[in-house]
Amino acid sequence: MILLPLFALLVGAVLAYVLKVGPIPGKEGQYMAVACLAGLDTICGGVRSGLEGKFRNDVFITGFISNIAIAFFLAWLGDNIYLNLFLAVALVLAMRIYTNLSLIRRIALTAWTDRQEKLRLQALAQSLQNHSDGQG
Repeated sequence: MILLPLFALLVGAVLAYVLKVGPIPGKEGQYMAVACLAGLDTICGGVRSGLEGKFRNDVFITGFISNIAIAFFLAWLGDNIYLNLFLAVALVLAMRIYTNLSLIRRIALTAWTDRQEKLRLQALAQSLQNHSDGQG
């Protein structure tokens, strides 16, 4: 089910383009930015867990909702106590996104090199088999 997070991201991007959603002014724009970062973090985590073979729909959906709610709450709380927590929340979420993306890259690269090595060994075994059949 690795395609679910990617499909959700694509649907959201298409809806934003079709509905011609522009910049959101004021504090609402900051809250929306934090919510988008939290959602993107969850999507990257979902892709990562899918590549690791650990993806579960229930964990993804509850994580998506709770990550957005927690990020939104922290930003709102900071706004109400006159402490700019938007930057702290954005920094933590960006760090998690970069970490997940680097792990996704590493997993994909490892899978690709493993597949290349397997194909090389199969070709070598086939070559040895053909060579031994020719001598027999």
